[in-house]
Amino acid sequence: MTPPTPPALRRPAWAGRNYTLLTAAAVVTGLGSSGALIAAAFAVLEAGGNGTDVGLVAASRTVPLVLFLLIGGAVADRLPRQRVMVAANTLNCLSQGAFAVLVLSGEAQLWQMALLSALGGTGQAFFGPAAEGMLLSSVSGEQAGRAFAFFRMGMNGANIGGAALGGALVASVGPGWVLAADAVAFAVAAGLRAFLDVGAVPDREPGGGLLADLRVGWREVAVRPWLWGIVAQFSVINAVVGAAEAVYGPLVAEEHLGGAGPWGIALAAFGAGTVGGALLMTRWKPRRILLAGTLCVFPLALPSAALAVPLPAWEVTAAMFAGGVTIEVFSVTWMMALHQEIPEDKLSRVASYDWFGSVTMVPVAAALAGPAAEVFGRTAALWGCSVLIVLLTAAVLTVPDVRRLTRRVPEPSAGGGPAAANPPPPVVDGSPTPADS
Repeated sequence: MTPPTPPALRRPAWAGRNYTLLTAAAVVTGLGSSGALIAAAFAVLEAGGNGTDVGLVAASRTVPLVLFLLIGGAVADRLPRQRVMVAANTLNCLSQGAFAVLVLSGEAQLWQMALLSALGGTGQAFFGPAAEGMLLSSVSGEQAGRAFAFFRMGMNGANIGGAALGGALVASVGPGWVLAADAVAFAVAAGLRAFLDVGAVPDREPGGGLLADLRVGWREVAVRPWLWGIVAQFSVINAVVGAAEAVYGPLVAEEHLGGAGPWGIALAAFGAGTVGGALLMTRWKPRRILLAGTLCVFPLALPSAALAVPLPAWEVTAAMFAGGVTIEVFSVTWMMALHQEIPEDKLSRVASYDWFGSVTMVPVAAALAGPAAEVFGRTAALWGCSVLIVLLTAAVLTVPDVRRLTRRVPEPSAGGGPAAANPPPPVVDGSPTPADS
């Protein structure tokens, strides 16, 4: 007789096969990729490059990510998302493996590293929308928010651990072996995702081509003011937060906080805050999901304000932790809203527009951060970052559906996915409104 599984080891009912595989694969790639970002920068420096060359290789990954994101979303809604994810992971595995071989051989040249980084960004452009669509369609019922929170907690924890481990390994064994480990992580993740069950996913109806698919995806965004409003909000917020952390933060830390050590602790506190925010969302189920999430964006202005003063290092660290907790609350409520309101067969296209808005302005802001500090002064530029976050968040709260969109419990489906390919009308303030799709 087989002994019963102890309760502590029993998988929760909401954590189905696909959800479990997706979460495990995300943890594996998070561990590898976080360290690989550090390794790539040091690989460029070891090859004789300078700070400009490091930025060039980083930009080589970002540019194709932006260029191909929308196409990736359309492809992921047309083809089985599982195949798109596995193909993208395979491309990332091969590109990182080649990167590792070049670095370990000591023959890596700048153009080769830039090209391989571009291939990695291309893979991410196709992977991201497919993965988000697959995750959102892998859970259903009242526990969807808890499932998204646990997923993000695992992913954020892996990113923190991967960055710490990657930095230590780059110092001890060199960047080439860290890049090789990342290639192995992508291979393992592709293997896990190959076992995803897509039998319950409804067949895709024939479409009118790539451009028609993109237009349909845009319509899904355009008819929902809460959706395009928040995407527009975060196109700027992500950019100014990235500029504050990547450009202004290290300079303030060098002059006022005690150098790289305290700044590294502050960044780690932000990461720890995201884990704490996800843990909070495993228990909290706000009724008005977007109202709760959007209110939690306001504290994201605290780190820039703390750097503008500047406050002592421990207070900057506390502000970073608070920003991490609250932005993670928003992230989970945002996933809940997309899961609830977007038809299953359009999830990846909507996710691609979301991603596109989130990343497009980041390199622009990073490039303009230095000139802005020269014209207005660094303190004024940092206060400007905080003010933009507050004003844009307040503006989004004027959208009625952001304040009123209510969490509902869908009927469970036999296949373990979403309750329906076309969800029922959104519940706003307890009263149903016409469906947007």
